[in-house]
Amino acid sequence: MRGLAGQIALAAIAVAVVVGLVLAIGTLVFSSMSFAHLMVDHGETLASAEAMFQESVARFFAAALAVAAVASIALAILIGQRLASPLREVSEAARLIALGDHAVRVRPRGPVEIRSLADSFNRMAREIGEQERMRREFVSNAAHELRTPLTNLQGYLEALRDGVVTADRATFESLHEEVDRMVRLSRSLDALAEGDVAGRPAGELREIDLRASIVAAMELYSAALERRELRVELDLPAVLSARADPDHLAQVLANLLQNAVRYTPERGRIGVSARRRETDVLVSVSNSGPGIPADDLANVFERFYRVEKSRDRATGGAGIGLAIVKSLVELGGGSVGAESASDVTRFWFSLPTAT
Repeated sequence: MRGLAGQIALAAIAVAVVVGLVLAIGTLVFSSMSFAHLMVDHGETLASAEAMFQESVARFFAAALAVAAVASIALAILIGQRLASPLREVSEAARLIALGDHAVRVRPRGPVEIRSLADSFNRMAREIGEQERMRREFVSNAAHELRTPLTNLQGYLEALRDGVVTADRATFESLHEEVDRMVRLSRSLDALAEGDVAGRPAGELREIDLRASIVAAMELYSAALERRELRVELDLPAVLSARADPDHLAQVLANLLQNAVRYTPERGRIGVSARRRETDVLVSVSNSGPGIPADDLANVFERFYRVEKSRDRATGGAGIGLAIVKSLVELGGGSVGAESASDVTRFWFSLPTAT
């Protein structure tokens, strides 16, 4: 009786009892007295009037009350079960999700409110499943990103210890490259967490020379561009300013350019453009090469998402660069987007205009 169905049945029984008592008092007491007075006024004795009342009214009233009580109890149990059954299903599904079964779903059935609850539960279950998938991918990606440089470092250090490798400049440069790879991953994770802190202020937004910032970011990748013989096309106004946090903007440009260099084939093309619009400034970074499949394009800004997991691992990506871009741009009041065709991919972001 502590369940919903039992409580509804008890409530219905209580209502039926109260209604029965009211009708019984009204019918068997007051109506009996009124009936007796009427019959006496018409020449009947009081005893015969009471007998007639018992035969004609009280018997049928008792039978009707019994039928009504049984019907109300049965209806209450039916309604209670109809309400409690989908709720029990939701409760059982929640228990399974807590145990790790994120594929469980419930059928939307019952009253509108319970169907709405089931729909909300299913949406929650899908979100939890997606978050769990992303968590597993992150653990796998991070483990791979750390395992490779650590394995290389271990091999170099063991070789140095055993005298197999000479401790020359080239060896130390290789060691430094592996350490730098781990440092970049750590910084990327820090930047992503920094942008995700709820209620965090947007940083020090101030007017900056956007053209100079883009040119400075390009210079950092000049060696990689020359090594891979990539052609760069800049389309920048002579004067262009915007409002942004300089550190955040540098991180955004670095991630987009690094992404473009990584996935542009040798002797390919990278384009960087910027233009002022009515209320903001639009910056675009495009590169030639295989495009991003349409099914993946909507997810590229999700954290730890990889379009091609094997290709990303081969090139050293951790699947968080574009998530950092989205987080930092939105933190500064802008927006991001991506477009892709068979031979070109374009990422863009906007910044508030300088006042």
